[in-house]
Amino acid sequence: MNVTEHFQGGTARKVSLLRLYILRAGYLVVVVGLGIQIWPEVINRSGSWELMEGVVQCMLLAFWALCVLGLRYPLQMLPVLLWELAWKSLWLIVVALPIWTSGHMDDPTMEMAISILWVVIFPFVIPWRFVIANYVKKRGDQFLNKRSSRMYSEWNRQAGP
Repeated sequence: MNVTEHFQGGTARKVSLLRLYILRAGYLVVVVGLGIQIWPEVINRSGSWELMEGVVQCMLLAFWALCVLGLRYPLQMLPVLLWELAWKSLWLIVVALPIWTSGHMDDPTMEMAISILWVVIFPFVIPWRFVIANYVKKRGDQFLNKRSSRMYSEWNRQAGP
């Protein structure tokens, strides 16, 4: 059985119901895993967070909330998973790998690398054909409407070289 999701500006590639369930399972892993980790810290917090700790906690809470939405709207929330895959992959390659290969990996960095390695599930749950069709090959949204485009062209022609 195929499910077709339509985005504004064109139709999306078909994604099977099984792929949608696999994608939802990926969101569920994040919602449960991150929820178990983050919510007790938020609820039981007695004082204020230091600056960067507060930034990280708020970003994780926002990511958690968007993944909750991903359970209902798995394809529309794909950019959230792509963002998570991108930054975690970059951190592992640019930060953790050089430290590890130099033999200077300390315990806090190792703990962070291990927690970030959960990103390995995302490439398996993301429907890549859909991503390629809708975020790479599909024509982008228009920047200017026809009236603005004509006004810009006329202004540019009057300005001359």
